[in-house]
Amino acid sequence: MPRSAIINVMVQAAMKAGRSLARDFGEVQNLQVSLKGPGDYVSQADRRAEEIVHAELSRARPGYAFLMEERGVVEGEDAQHRWLVDPLDGTTNFLHGIPIFAVSIALERQGQLVAGVIYNPAMDELYTAERGGGAFFNDRRMRVAARTRLSDTVVGTGIPHLGRGHHGQALLDLRNVMAETAGIRRMGAAALDLAYVAAGRMDGFWEDALQPWDTAAGILMVREAGGFVTDRSGGQDMFGTGSIVAGNEAIHRGLLKALAKPVR
Repeated sequence: MPRSAIINVMVQAAMKAGRSLARDFGEVQNLQVSLKGPGDYVSQADRRAEEIVHAELSRARPGYAFLMEERGVVEGEDAQHRWLVDPLDGTTNFLHGIPIFAVSIALERQGQLVAGVIYNPAMDELYTAERGGGAFFNDRRMRVAARTRLSDTVVGTGIPHLGRGHHGQALLDLRNVMAETAGIRRMGAAALDLAYVAAGRMDGFWEDALQPWDTAAGILMVREAGGFVTDRSGGQDMFGTGSIVAGNEAIHRGLLKALAKPVR
């Protein structure tokens, strides 16, 4: 499938950053696992990857604004376009030598998501999507899974840790969704979770306390693969609320219903 010029630019940036991460990933596995050593090393790897993405995208599209995990907001002369970049989604996995992490890049035009790329360099898996052009995994078209009963599904989520997030709500959500599904997976990289939903590997996904750079590319991918994405109230303020629920029409509806249940 021929790629558009903008997707080619994004793929080049993601893969160049991914090669840097892959080299660092090989080294981090040899480091002693302690908070100071590997933690600092991963931060350096993260920053290197972000510098690469910023340089590549700025060279190809001068003046576009950025929202980046490390740098935050970078204003641009072109107020119509904004890149949303997570240079290393799945940092804890990276730190522990688990090959589930990714570079995630999305492009907004006048506030609307129009292109997304997610690349896992450890597995050499590339996910792309463009508004109106479909979603692809290594250049093969993706479609969300077709299951319609929650009882048949495997669903992804995220779990708060180290005092982050609302643990009580997360435990309630797990209890309610576990009771209605065949299995729950906690992969540790929201961008890849959403890419897996788009590819039909997982039937659905929900998580709270996410940032726009975590989800922007994945939101577009799920939609372009025929799926539905909202916040947990069923609205479209995923960036504002930090919550996200995704799946095909039936599974998305079922997850919203399960997540709205009170404690039993």
